[in-house]
Amino acid sequence: MFRKLTDGCVALVQKYLPDPFLFCVILTVVVFALAMPLTGQGPLAMILHWGNGAWSLLAFSMQMALVLVLGNAMAISPPMQRLLKSWAGIPRTPFSSIVFVTVLSVIACWINWGFGLVVGAIFAKEIAKQGRKVDYRLLIASAYSGFLIWHGGFSGSIPLAIANVTPAVTMQTGGVLATSISTNDTIFASFNLFICVGLLVVLPLVNAWMHPSADKTVVIDLALLKDESAAVSVPVTPAEKFENSPILSLVAVAFGAIFLGWHFKSKGFSLDLNIVNMIFLVLGILLHGTPIRYVNAINQAVKGAGGILLQFPFYAGIMGMMVGANPETGASLAGVISNGFVAISNRVTFPLFSFLSAGIVNIFVPSGGGQWAVQGPIMMPAGAALGVSPAVTAMSIAWGDSWTNMIQPFWALPALGIAGLGARDIMGYCVVDLLVSAVIICGVFLGVGLL
Repeated sequence: MFRKLTDGCVALVQKYLPDPFLFCVILTVVVFALAMPLTGQGPLAMILHWGNGAWSLLAFSMQMALVLVLGNAMAISPPMQRLLKSWAGIPRTPFSSIVFVTVLSVIACWINWGFGLVVGAIFAKEIAKQGRKVDYRLLIASAYSGFLIWHGGFSGSIPLAIANVTPAVTMQTGGVLATSISTNDTIFASFNLFICVGLLVVLPLVNAWMHPSADKTVVIDLALLKDESAAVSVPVTPAEKFENSPILSLVAVAFGAIFLGWHFKSKGFSLDLNIVNMIFLVLGILLHGTPIRYVNAINQAVKGAGGILLQFPFYAGIMGMMVGANPETGASLAGVISNGFVAISNRVTFPLFSFLSAGIVNIFVPSGGGQWAVQGPIMMPAGAALGVSPAVTAMSIAWGDSWTNMIQPFWALPALGIAGLGARDIMGYCVVDLLVSAVIICGVFLGVGLL
């Protein structure tokens, strides 16, 4: 029965899921068509919302492109290749390989989502290089499945936002939060830890059980996984000697290391995308040894960043249409969806419906910060009026934002770029992860509502 479900999801996605760029264009048309009648705005108003939002994620787009490029460049350095190869030699069977990749990805994403997103895909690719009969598509899907857990971990944007309440956060919560909510009530709350541990146990097994039969297993040609390496020539001219000087690399590493040391000393173990990228940058330069070797590695790694650069402006435009409000009524499409779930909720079902509404909104607004800005002012006051803890409401939104990432190619782009795959190659398996994780997360939030 489970194999039939998996095969059905894979076949359905392979047949009907278009290229990620076409997918975001289709989402653009869908949001455009839905928003006009539901918010009372005309075509021109929606196009203006789209155009004004299109470039709102430029900084984030660059951060994500650097996550892919710098992480990949670090991974193809000789010392890192030796380390990954030794780790990849631990699992000996397809089952253990899938379990190993999933566990590593879940733990890494719980620590930091940007770090986990890259490390999981790189490690999955290295296991594929071992030549075992492991389905390559499922390996990468397993690496991506760890991303389900990111909002429940140290880098979850919503729990971190309410842990340090500012006037802006108070406004985002509709005036509900005037004081900070400790991470003991969010990240380290018993209900959140139950979800995290449940996914850590269940996802590796589910992914391993999805492995196709031998006749349907897709094993990638190992020649396609060989990393390009530029020929090493003996430096002759002064310019070539500078390019091959490890001293210049050490100078750059020293600057980065001093900054990172200051950061962690003054701010504790705080990881955001900029710090993750700085770590990748410093380690990459150090591990490659000379400036020209690192330049060559970057040139190789940058080839997979095209999808991010092309698609992020379109998703930013979709987000602009989702949050673009009617100036007279204040209605936005994201608000209409959220208010619809609030209208059918009571104290028991509110955490569950908050989670489901956030999952739907996330398909169109795949940004934790953007989604919180839209749903926070609606869901937080509604939860408070029903007697639901603000921490529970916030985490239900956070988990909804993570959940439907399994069927949203937006966040998979770095992993797909590293793996050299398309979205349809992995999303069928991710649909099964979506369904299985829904049972765990919905059960927990329904249980929290009953308490």
